[in-house]
Amino acid sequence: HIIKGTANMLMRLTSSYPFDFKGEPDPELKLSCRQISPFIPHNYEESSLPVSVFVYTLVNTGKERAKVSLVMTWANSIGGLSHQSGGHVNEPFIGENGISGVLLHHKTANNNPPVTFAVAALENQNVDVTVLPIFGLSGESSVTAKEMWGTMVQGGCFDRDNFNAGPSMPSSVGDTVCAAVSASTWVEPHGRCTVVFSLAWSSPEVKFKKGSTYHRRYTKFYGTSPRSAINLAQDALMKYKHWEEEIDKWQTPILRDERFPEWYKITLFNELYFLVAGGTVWIDSDLSSSLPEDSDLPLHNSTCNSTVPLIGSSPPDFDDKENVGKFLYLEGVEYFMWCTYDVHFYASFALLDLFPKIELSIQRDFARAVLREDRTRVRFLADGTWGTRKVIGAVPHDLGAHDPWHELNAYNIHDTSRWKDLNPKFVLQVYRDFAATDDMSFGRDVWPAVCTAMEYIEQFDRDGDCMIENDGFPDQTYDAWTVLGVSAYCGCLWLAALQAAAAMARSLGHDDYADRCMVKFAKAKHVFEAKLWNGSYFNYDSGTSYSSRSIQADQLAGQWYTASSGLPPLFDEDRIKCTLQKIFDYNVMRVKGGRIGAVNGMHPNGKVDETCMQSREIWTGVTYSLAATMLLHGMEDQAFTTAQGIFLAGWSEEGYGYWFQTPEAWTIDGHYRSLIYMRPLAIWAMQHALSPPRAILEAPKVNTMERAYVSPGALQFLQDSVRKITPKSGCF
Repeated sequence: HIIKGTANMLMRLTSSYPFDFKGEPDPELKLSCRQISPFIPHNYEESSLPVSVFVYTLVNTGKERAKVSLVMTWANSIGGLSHQSGGHVNEPFIGENGISGVLLHHKTANNNPPVTFAVAALENQNVDVTVLPIFGLSGESSVTAKEMWGTMVQGGCFDRDNFNAGPSMPSSVGDTVCAAVSASTWVEPHGRCTVVFSLAWSSPEVKFKKGSTYHRRYTKFYGTSPRSAINLAQDALMKYKHWEEEIDKWQTPILRDERFPEWYKITLFNELYFLVAGGTVWIDSDLSSSLPEDSDLPLHNSTCNSTVPLIGSSPPDFDDKENVGKFLYLEGVEYFMWCTYDVHFYASFALLDLFPKIELSIQRDFARAVLREDRTRVRFLADGTWGTRKVIGAVPHDLGAHDPWHELNAYNIHDTSRWKDLNPKFVLQVYRDFAATDDMSFGRDVWPAVCTAMEYIEQFDRDGDCMIENDGFPDQTYDAWTVLGVSAYCGCLWLAALQAAAAMARSLGHDDYADRCMVKFAKAKHVFEAKLWNGSYFNYDSGTSYSSRSIQADQLAGQWYTASSGLPPLFDEDRIKCTLQKIFDYNVMRVKGGRIGAVNGMHPNGKVDETCMQSREIWTGVTYSLAATMLLHGMEDQAFTTAQGIFLAGWSEEGYGYWFQTPEAWTIDGHYRSLIYMRPLAIWAMQHALSPPRAILEAPKVNTMERAYVSPGALQFLQDSVRKITPKSGCF
């Protein structure tokens, strides 16, 4: 994991307000704690370390010298089945540089990989460290918790001979065994003293349910021995000041930026909890040699001048060129799927800004997946039909659950090979990352998958007008909200993908492909606006249902990515701003006065769209992305008002109390769905809008005529409108 355990970075993110123990244990003793973990942007080594440091500052405001002892206790447990299953061993240690503590070797259940914790403290001329290697909360332990505490009350320390105790006997079934580390110091009158503890855990192996086992990222630097926990704990105590300096360098410019409201700064950093607590797995592995051998067959693709694999050959070689390993995080703790892509579309701005090499690694994983198939038959729960688990050309919904990277698409409610948003989202994310990093190697690596994804989605242009259509079921990230015909959400994503593919093709030297994309873009844009624009916003879809004219908060998702990537707008600026203002007036301000976020669907009569569960929900991440779109179009007041609703409802003291567990959604009456969810990381799209990457800021601007990239022959085609592009031959 990047950082795993008990809220390891949260105290650091609000380090200006350390945790104060008011009046405890003595009114004249001021005690505060700040917690530091190496969550350091662009640092791909130390950010992978499973460690945390607790820095206690003691201030004696009295007139007498005070002796203070702090004790850090830790249970030899990870909870669950192995909590009292026995076989756990505690062992004292004396390390280097005055660091000592206790190792807690934990034997997990069901042959899962073991875990070893290290609890340590830093001894110096002012601080004495002693340990109690083992005491019990239950069972027949030789020392009870009550006796441990009695020793501390009486003498303020443990027996130094405890360091010679060696490993304990394995715990018995039913026992809960713990360890304690004490740090004692004298604080002079009106004096100050610092006491520092560290917690580290060595869990070198990740084992998934179907048997695949990998080594965690940190093992690249510390090895796979359980005793590496000692070195981790030692390095944490030696390096935490540097880590704190690096974190300050990252956070201080944002915290001091007067453009940003205070609530925004707090929420921006605190929403990052999900990169820690979102089931994150970061391994030190390259999987290109371990994918199924029967996944692909080479087929020359003339449209993008690349060899695009199909069934029967080895997978494309996407080596881990940046050597950052492989990264997974869950859609949510209730939706157990790794790297859910339609949601990553919103959340990925955080990784792009802070750990761009990880973001490119994930994109390479999906590029590889586009070019693979898995013929396994699966049953889809929504309609009971059977289909193929993974279809070539379709972007997978996720990287799997029980055997990630190998068995894709754990999601099985709908057949996502028929979804209309996943493929455009892949193209848009790839181009945004390509533009933001200016990484030509990445662009060339994933280009065949971009071409394949674009050509695959073309099949959903049923009438040959170059605009894709939805098929009358929830074939998008809103997987309970039916959509039919041309839709605002998927249609806008498709337009944006056409323009992004053209821009990427131009950068990579594929001018003919760029021309074809922009021919299709010009025609599709005309169809989109003719069928959906109603004078103040784009209708939900071109169908005839009551909800077809609904105002969807997310209708400009394609324009959001277009602007985020530095590309010209998809529509006239007046239409974009008119649509955003309509959403603000209806979806935001007509719901609790703007204090709860943007409802997904709103009827033009000002009533919430009750078509389905999702139409009447407020999606936290979508609200953030909507606010980012507003920022990109100069609507700062509306943007911060919109996003503040999520803070007020989710983070403020007057809200629902969702601190560090922001849900996917809540309703107007306060019912939530899916706590601890990936999509709210989209608040970093707001930061991306406020402070765009340098590569995008410094990229050559494209004017309106250049945007089309249309050759004279293609321009004549557009003017004459003679040749019709049929579904069979396609617009490519």
